[in-house]
Amino acid sequence: MEKAEGRNQTVIVEFILLGFGNGPELQPLLFLLFLVTYIATVAGNGLIIALVVCDQHLHTPMYYFIGNLSFLEIVYTSTFLPRLLASLLTRGTPIPVKACIVQLCFFGSLSTVETVLLAAMSYDRYLAICHPLRYPALMNGRVCGQLVAGSWIISPGFTIIGNTFLWEMSFCGSKEIDHFFCDYAPIIKLSCEDTHTVELLISVIAAIGSLVPLLLTLAFYSCTIAAILRIPSTTGRQKAFSTCSSHLIVLTVFYVCLISVYVVPTANTPKALHKTFSVFYIVLTPLINPVIYCLRNKEVQQSLWKGIRKVVAFRNQLS
Repeated sequence: MEKAEGRNQTVIVEFILLGFGNGPELQPLLFLLFLVTYIATVAGNGLIIALVVCDQHLHTPMYYFIGNLSFLEIVYTSTFLPRLLASLLTRGTPIPVKACIVQLCFFGSLSTVETVLLAAMSYDRYLAICHPLRYPALMNGRVCGQLVAGSWIISPGFTIIGNTFLWEMSFCGSKEIDHFFCDYAPIIKLSCEDTHTVELLISVIAAIGSLVPLLLTLAFYSCTIAAILRIPSTTGRQKAFSTCSSHLIVLTVFYVCLISVYVVPTANTPKALHKTFSVFYIVLTPLINPVIYCLRNKEVQQSLWKGIRKVVAFRNQLS
């Protein structure tokens, strides 16, 4: 109970998320901005899912993973943005402690699922380029299903273990959290109890959930890029690289944002800047993923235009 010394020890049952500052004149603009972002994210990722499901040409392992990643982005964004939109209408929206921990659990679980899915997509590109003749046997429908199911089943388990300890904690002192969602660091600071054991456990779980998939991803792409560079023809190298360029861009954006928020020391970082990095990680990454895949994949573009032509033709028949 050393942490509670010198602090108001009245146990609190709800937190207040301060969001983006004290300027009420900015609330309507931010509300509109995040509303448009949320709609665009759901629509863009929903479009990717529809194309993958409806177009037979996209029924391949790579697009199976992309479709699952798009579904994940919709769930991920829906965990945060509706609550953020509600809080922007009234500054200082209270959230029950248990609900805050549940949001944190979703955040950790979905983030871990994404790192594992991205690693699985790296493995898929590794097999396609380094073992092209054996690729249909090594990456069949059963293997794809096992990789995706494993990421959705195993990843949340790690997060739930850590959050079980947070669930049993009591919190005291200030109710205010200077953030727009329930993040781990500001919550743990409000605990009345000694949190060293919990912090160590969650650090280990976070390392397993993020560092291990990252190392696997780097290993797969090191082998993949080395194989591409050994291709004798320039055209062959360009064709091979184009098959994984979209995924490389998504990986870069995801891990740069993740490192900026959670790895780079933040003790001297202004809170406004830290929240800005969090916006990139939580809000903008799910938004730009479908844009990257649409712009960088000719098969997705062709499927999109084919779908548009079918809709136009159907409307012409009705009229």
